[in-house]
Amino acid sequence: MENVSEYHFHVMRRAIDLIDAAEAPLSLEHLAAQMNMSPAHFQRLFSAWVGVSPKRFQQYLTLGHAKSLLRDRFTTLETSNALGLSGSGRLHDLFVRWEAMSPGEYARNGAGQTIRWGWFDSPFGQSLVMGTSKGVCGIGFASEAGEEATMLDLTSRWPNAQFVEDPDMLRPWVLSAYGARPTNEPTPLYLIGSPLQIKVWEALLQIPSGNVTTYSEIAGHIGKPRAVRAVGTAVGRNPISWLIPCHRAVRKSGGLGGYHWGLPVKRALLARETAQSDSLDPTG
Repeated sequence: MENVSEYHFHVMRRAIDLIDAAEAPLSLEHLAAQMNMSPAHFQRLFSAWVGVSPKRFQQYLTLGHAKSLLRDRFTTLETSNALGLSGSGRLHDLFVRWEAMSPGEYARNGAGQTIRWGWFDSPFGQSLVMGTSKGVCGIGFASEAGEEATMLDLTSRWPNAQFVEDPDMLRPWVLSAYGARPTNEPTPLYLIGSPLQIKVWEALLQIPSGNVTTYSEIAGHIGKPRAVRAVGTAVGRNPISWLIPCHRAVRKSGGLGGYHWGLPVKRALLARETAQSDSLDPTG
């Protein structure tokens, strides 16, 4: 990705902070002035990043956004199955395929695995991407935790693996995943987790872009209706952020819940997806 994508993200993050602190919607002129930009430049920057104007974008950055999504964009996973929205060839709006490590392989904590890694700009700040010969196995965002903590976070999940810096091997998958290079080739994912975690992550893969579901809905879908807390933990342990959309899981109350890479990133992910989905909806 070009550095401009990360710059867009940081401008958006600053705007989020301003909107959070405001008691009423902020004008384009006020937001632009706070960013030390002209209104026209700020408008172009936001529109290029999210696909809608800053004025419209503000409604998707409010703390009540998750509640409105639950009301208007709640996804029942069984319905998704019935409509054929799930399956190994479909990941919301991205074209990917995935396979899971066997329980025996998982128990060996990555022993015998060579995991390649590299740092890449993303629409959500600096990201650490990891992958094996079978596909992407980790994506972490460093905007909140920092690069050192993000690296330690992902490498500690597979302590017996061999880690090799190799951004060139990963780059085609990364460019496709972030939409920088359209391709008909699927982006492969390699799910490294416990059997319960993999069930939860596969359920997350069925949530359409611009929609949300709840932790309890996921628990019921995988046949563990009383294991909401365990499901929440598995959602939080999702190593492949963005591509496995754990940001689309929210609380029944409409609260955002947690997000491993920071709530500002989760809100940015949801806001961008919802605004883009609405802009593409001919009935909206």
